[in-house]
Amino acid sequence: MRTRIMRAIMLAVAVTGFVLGIPLGWSALQLVDDGAHSDLAASARRIAAALDDQIAAGEPVSLDTVQVAIPQGAHLFVRSNTGEQELGPDLGADVLSEEVPIAQGGIVRLEMPSGPMRTQQAQVAVSVVLLLVLSVATGTIVATVTARKLSQPLGHVAARAARLGAGDFRNDDRRHGVAELDLVSEALDTSAGALALLVQRERELVGDVSHQLRSRLTALQLRLEALADHEEPETASEAGAALEQAERLAEVLDELLAAARAARSVDAEPLDLRAELTAIAEEWREPLKGEGRALKVRVPEGMLARATPGRLREAIGVLLDNALRHGEGSVVLSARSDESAIVVEVSDGGAGVPDELASHIFERGVSGGGSTGVGLSLARALVDADGGRLELSTARPATFSVFLPVPKAQDVVGVAWRTDHSPR
Repeated sequence: MRTRIMRAIMLAVAVTGFVLGIPLGWSALQLVDDGAHSDLAASARRIAAALDDQIAAGEPVSLDTVQVAIPQGAHLFVRSNTGEQELGPDLGADVLSEEVPIAQGGIVRLEMPSGPMRTQQAQVAVSVVLLLVLSVATGTIVATVTARKLSQPLGHVAARAARLGAGDFRNDDRRHGVAELDLVSEALDTSAGALALLVQRERELVGDVSHQLRSRLTALQLRLEALADHEEPETASEAGAALEQAERLAEVLDELLAAARAARSVDAEPLDLRAELTAIAEEWREPLKGEGRALKVRVPEGMLARATPGRLREAIGVLLDNALRHGEGSVVLSARSDESAIVVEVSDGGAGVPDELASHIFERGVSGGGSTGVGLSLARALVDADGGRLELSTARPATFSVFLPVPKAQDVVGVAWRTDHSPR
């Protein structure tokens, strides 16, 4: 995009220089030529007037009296009733010449070398070329600055759209002062909010449906188990068959839920947590620094977890934003290995979560600081979509723990192979 903008502006500058430069150069050359001929004609007219006065007074024509009016290096030719006279060196054929009549009869022809005029024309031409070069250079600078100012907002909007597609649903308040781009940014923020609600509702729906089905299936199995012990063999046989079908239905439900979770986490991949969390921390270091607070990252080298980069960035971003808004003191972003998961923790030195909110902190609309109460609910939905879970492990001080799955052995081998065979 930047190249296209620069190319368009440079083309406009080049066309403008071509359209204006040629007429300007031609006019400047003609102006120098006209000026030289005008000066020469004026000198010839002065000489003719002086000689006319001599003839009118009956005096013989003498060029000595008009020698002061002859330009330096010029050649004067006079033809009158008394004959022809010349004064000055022979200039050859390449000359500027002006001829004027004498009122009493005759002509005055004044000639000058054309070299000085040609030199002046060359100087003017060089000046015009330099002016065009300066215009092109100025156009290049303007094109570069304009392309950068336009391409950076376009790149930011494109990156915002890419993050949205990757599951990063945070609002981006940055605006660029370009009406069209700002409309796109607002549309992306609106879409991000809608998608965030959709993800949360999907998680709640799946949870509610699975809970209700499991509850009903459990109750049904208990009833069938009781009937399976009935004294009538036929009734007991039918109850046993129905119990077997109920157990198969429970297995199918588990498989469907597992498939749904796998489909949601299809983009999850082994991530280097140190690199990923350090990059996330860089986005939040300046906002925390603006509040006089520090952000510390404590992640061991080589720690891998299975997650979607966009979802992890969004979830950790929500936790850091929560620490910024409601916490105090330094914020610590750390990671450690658990028995069956990788645990990422975000903690701060504030007063923590009140007891009355601790058990409801992840419910939508619950907030202790006047916020919307959507962030933590969304963060839990995103972590859950990758097969992990988000918990409030400590209320005072507030410590949120993200439990992420450990990558499978074949995934780690695949990552190592791609790293070793990547182009260098």
